Amino acid sequence: MRLTILGGGGFRVPLVYRALLDDPGRAVSEVVLHDTDPRRVAVIAEVLARLAQGHPAPVPVRVAEGLDEALAGAGFVFSAIRVGGTAGRVRDERIPLSEGVLGQETVGAGGVLYGLRTIPVALHIAERVAALAPEAWVINFTNPAGMVTEAMSQVLGDRVIGICDSPVGLVRRAARAAGADPDRAGYDYVGLNHLGWLRSLTLDGTDLLPGLLADEDALGSFEEGRLFGGDWLRTLGALPNEYLHYYYFRRETLDSVRDTRETRGEFLDQQQGGFFERAVAAGGPDAVYALWERTRLEREETYMAHSREASGGWQRDSHDLEGGGYDRVALALMHGILGGGGTRLILNVRNGTTVPQLAPDAIVETVCEVTAQGARPLPCAPLREDQLGLMLQVKAVERATVEAALFKDRTAALRALALHPLVDSPAVAARILERAAGEV
Repeated sequence: MRLTILGGGGFRVPLVYRALLDDPGRAVSEVVLHDTDPRRVAVIAEVLARLAQGHPAPVPVRVAEGLDEALAGAGFVFSAIRVGGTAGRVRDERIPLSEGVLGQETVGAGGVLYGLRTIPVALHIAERVAALAPEAWVINFTNPAGMVTEAMSQVLGDRVIGICDSPVGLVRRAARAAGADPDRAGYDYVGLNHLGWLRSLTLDGTDLLPGLLADEDALGSFEEGRLFGGDWLRTLGALPNEYLHYYYFRRETLDSVRDTRETRGEFLDQQQGGFFERAVAAGGPDAVYALWERTRLEREETYMAHSREASGGWQRDSHDLEGGGYDRVALALMHGILGGGGTRLILNVRNGTTVPQLAPDAIVETVCEVTAQGARPLPCAPLREDQLGLMLQVKAVERATVEAALFKDRTAALRALALHPLVDSPAVAARILERAAGEV
């Protein structure tokens, strides 16, 4: 079975390939990479060649020149593109910050700007998949994952599934903190991408979450517990996805970002740009691979640094760094579809009746059962009013962004920006939109 990776020059692609090499239930017979940047994909292909060295049965890797060539005959398509590159992310962050509101890749005005730029390209990809590989399953890594998956689903229906490693990382860290085996724990998680809550954590029929929330030492042992603090978590009665820190502590996070000389996008632009420049002159797969590993670890250690600074300043430990991994989530999803079993994963899928207040075709992030027919969202307990209210408002933003990108509708784009909870004025939203249009 052929796996095509769009955005094949992406920095995280080696993680996916390493997972494929280590997979005992090998299902992939060939990996095809496609990227609009030939230099980047050549470097990543070299890292993959180093990973394959010494492996008894390495998965062959091929670089396709065109999109259609990459898609033809694919069984699975991983979409991990970054339209505009890291330079585009820098603009998405800096323009909102210049207006005094948060700039972030997937949250707030920055997320809307990134979505407006990315959705037309994602829709084109969906149309080419439908034409050339109609039986393929598309697994979307591309951010903002919720709205990009929602746009692609207009063409591909349920054959596109969005993934994120934040929810599964939260579940695993919380289970360890509660003294449970993460592989045995059950859980109730619901929300949107980068906006969800872990609302129960069960083992053998017992909910461990109330005890965990009451245990200050246990909360201090993992990332989300330190990020939000015990008092607020007990007030919520749930464990939020780490990205909700931007909503609950917007003032503190904004102050932290304002006080820094470098946004996350600027850090990655310099770090990854430097990596690819040095890799070209590194002199062989071993040197390129070692450089990639060092750069990857630095990237993970500095993840969400501004939010950690705003919550007191602390370093990520080994469990925080482990998370769930896009690579492992994607592999588990593939096996669930190919094996036809009842695998349970937290995924971005069409809502159906999971959250009755949302449209059936709205993409939500929740616990799903994965079979040969795809991913089916499982019923969940009713949302609290505060959770539902935030979901409804952000979903309105996501759907307006998709509408604006699809029809090039400025009114819809302004509505998306102005209605976002992290944008405090329609006048600010209008200026952000004007500046973004002027800098394209």
